[in-house]
Amino acid sequence: MVPLIRSRQLVVVAPVDPTMLKVGDIVLARVAGTVYLHPVSAVDPARKRVQISNNRGRVNGWTGHDRVFGICTTVDGVPRVGAAAKTRAA
Repeated sequence: MVPLIRSRQLVVVAPVDPTMLKVGDIVLARVAGTVYLHPVSAVDPARKRVQISNNRGRVNGWTGHDRVFGICTTVDGVPRVGAAAKTRAA
């Protein structure tokens, strides 16, 4: 599969309201001590957590809303559809 974000592409990450995340959103999050910029692959609103995976099917793990630092809003100046509506004021 082709990566959603390639090495050296400029991204903009903004603070996010984790309760608004959906599968496919690209987030900056800490999972098991490592920080990833990866897509959300599952959402568990009851336990206030999201699952982070790469786009090749490798699951990095579940992480709590408190460890989701931001959402990718643009890649090389191109806005990600729907991402801006999920941001919050810092």
